[in-house]
Amino acid sequence: MVRGKTQMKRIESESNRQVTFSKRRNGLLKKAFELSVLCDAEVALIVFSATGKLHEFSSSSVNKTVERYQRRVKDLALSTKEIQENTQILMECDINTTKKLEQLELYKRKLLGYELDTCGIEELQRIENQLEYSLGKVRARKDQLLREQIEKLKKQERCLLEENRRLREQCGIIQQDIELLTEGELGEEVETELFIGRPHKQMI
Repeated sequence: MVRGKTQMKRIESESNRQVTFSKRRNGLLKKAFELSVLCDAEVALIVFSATGKLHEFSSSSVNKTVERYQRRVKDLALSTKEIQENTQILMECDINTTKKLEQLELYKRKLLGYELDTCGIEELQRIENQLEYSLGKVRARKDQLLREQIEKLKKQERCLLEENRRLREQCGIIQQDIELLTEGELGEEVETELFIGRPHKQMI
């Protein structure tokens, strides 16, 4: 006989409802036991019947499992609250950062000479003071770079003068060697076959 599909609704017959409860309760307890053994899981099962009778199963202790569950729920609630608070802080920081960026952008445009129509005398004075201060820093940096460049050029000049002096000394030594060599060649006696007097008769 083919077993029909059970319709998921409340069983009207009290006796049938009690029989079904007993069968399915035993199956549920068996499955909980198998899950705890096969998977090494901490399982706690609490079932109250329609009459208020308690049926339970626990792989260790129901009370300990319930306490663990409550701690876990509390930790999750705290974590969720912290996440929400951190999210709110980040959103506020993002809004403040956006406002600061907008203010800085506006201030930069004013320093460049734009959108000055809304500025009062005091704000214009502050902008002028800031520009003078910035200009002084720029000029000081420029003067420093010029001094460094001049010092570098002076150093290169000294090196070139030293190289020039060394080359002049080398040229002077070479010139002296040439003069000494020339004087030595002029002072040497050169033997020739020239003879002054009457030539000797050659014997035929």
